[in-house]
Amino acid sequence: MYLDFYGLQTKAFNPAPDPTFLYLAPGHRLVLGQLVRGIHQRKGIIVLTGEAGTGKTTLLRALRTRLDGIPAVSFVVNPTLSFDELLDYMLHDFGIAKAGETRAERLATLHHVLGERRRAGQDTVVIFDEAQNLDAATLEQVPLLSDFEATADTRLQILLVGQPELEAKLALTELRRRVGVRCAIAPLRPEEARAYIRSRLRIAGAPDLGLFTDRAVRRITEHARGIPRVINMVCGHCLLIGHAEQARRIDTDLVQRAISCLEEGALPVREARGRGVERVRVRWALGAVAVGAVGMVAALALQGGALPHALATVHAWWGR
Repeated sequence: MYLDFYGLQTKAFNPAPDPTFLYLAPGHRLVLGQLVRGIHQRKGIIVLTGEAGTGKTTLLRALRTRLDGIPAVSFVVNPTLSFDELLDYMLHDFGIAKAGETRAERLATLHHVLGERRRAGQDTVVIFDEAQNLDAATLEQVPLLSDFEATADTRLQILLVGQPELEAKLALTELRRRVGVRCAIAPLRPEEARAYIRSRLRIAGAPDLGLFTDRAVRRITEHARGIPRVINMVCGHCLLIGHAEQARRIDTDLVQRAISCLEEGALPVREARGRGVERVRVRWALGAVAVGAVGMVAALALQGGALPHALATVHAWWGR
């Protein structure tokens, strides 16, 4: 295992979001500040977009720690639910047990609770993750949750989080006119990617934070287009290959082989060469056996009638 070889206490580059490895680049900190201010200033509907793997989920987890003073936060992670199912999910998260039988009754109950919390100076937040997968009909009905038409005061702060196509979907609805804050997460720049990789190595307990050379980091960032999830995948493969080759430093050559392995499923060059040597050895061994078999046939041929039997024996062996 490469952990011992590189002095790591845990895997530094798991693709799945892990709050232990939280790293906020300057752009992430800026967006986080926008989200917090938008919620506390009761902007109503807030939209956060970013490419897959740029760290939206990690940022939302950081946001939730900063909303500890807001006890009523609903985090909706299933965007395939219908509007009524989303409403039920929120009511459950807010601890509203008996909300009514019809949609109108449940919305009235929600608005009553939101109004009481607002008068008490308390914020209420609902976060829709992967919101680009909400269907158009559900998006059109989102304003009903906050009763925007009944009051100018935004009782519910709605955070829509998704990939860039969310903006395109919003553009086709009236909801676009109600958005109070828009922000986007940008990919990491090379210097940010370098700090990101070093931060994860430090948290994982690496004794050498310069394990990846600067040129290697630039190649990783270029291939990953600055997307942290892809950076993690490439770095993880680099460590696997580096351990196999006993490489104490990850350079651009090793990075390129890791990228080839990820993209094409190809063996790293040195491993492929090893397999080629093995094939040569096998062919040499088979050739030696064939020579021996021919010699046996020749010897038996001198015994006259034994030749047909010898040929049959060799043919049977060679077909195994």
